[in-house]
Amino acid sequence: MGGQAKRPKALTFQELTELRRKTEVVSKFLQEQLTAHLETLRPIVSPERLFGKFLGAKGDATATDRAYAQLQQSYKPFATKPFDIPSQFDEHWLTLVGNRIALYPWEYSYEAKTDRETKTIAIASPVRWVVSFTSGYTLTQVRQGLAGKGERRVEHIRQFVVNALVTQATFAHASGLAALFADLRYQVQTELAPDLPKLPLTTISFGLPSFRPADDLVLAATTFSGVSAFVELIDVDALGRLQDPLKTRLQELVR
Repeated sequence: MGGQAKRPKALTFQELTELRRKTEVVSKFLQEQLTAHLETLRPIVSPERLFGKFLGAKGDATATDRAYAQLQQSYKPFATKPFDIPSQFDEHWLTLVGNRIALYPWEYSYEAKTDRETKTIAIASPVRWVVSFTSGYTLTQVRQGLAGKGERRVEHIRQFVVNALVTQATFAHASGLAALFADLRYQVQTELAPDLPKLPLTTISFGLPSFRPADDLVLAATTFSGVSAFVELIDVDALGRLQDPLKTRLQELVR
């Protein structure tokens, strides 16, 4: 996956170790906080609010039919490679979406280079997550299945696609949700990943920058761990510069 350009920072291995510890602590806190917020908001983003007619719930039938027609249209591109899932949308699949929400780290591929070595590394963000209704496959399992590196069960890939489309639709339908998260310093977006073409991924990121250290440190860390994966480091110096949207707005009002 492509990621935002990150300017490498010069660090010693000791500094890398300490920053990794701090990153893990902050990222874990943010993810737990975000999970709690999403649980509180579950009734707001429930698929029943948008697709009630197809899920045995009451609602605006006209709006439901419109949302369902849009869902069918959005689903069509995934009958081709790399997804290769059934071309005809079955309304029964909506009943399989449920309302349990999962968070997956935002990841992208990066080619780390030194004079002696070049390696493709899976880089994860500690402050950005893909949010989707849970299905039989995680985001990682879908990627592995599509890349031929893991089990490929068509029904699980299909349901992940359906759930991602429903997530995008329900978040877009929940008026004011993006503004609410912005007040909490989170940003809600719809993004595309190169290895999951045309699939709208709903992401939520916290307003704190993260970065990759220099390639030699990334390669050293992955060699030490034995896993070709690395989590970006949070710029802890930026903690003191965090913006408070409410404070900023109030200051503007009293100028």
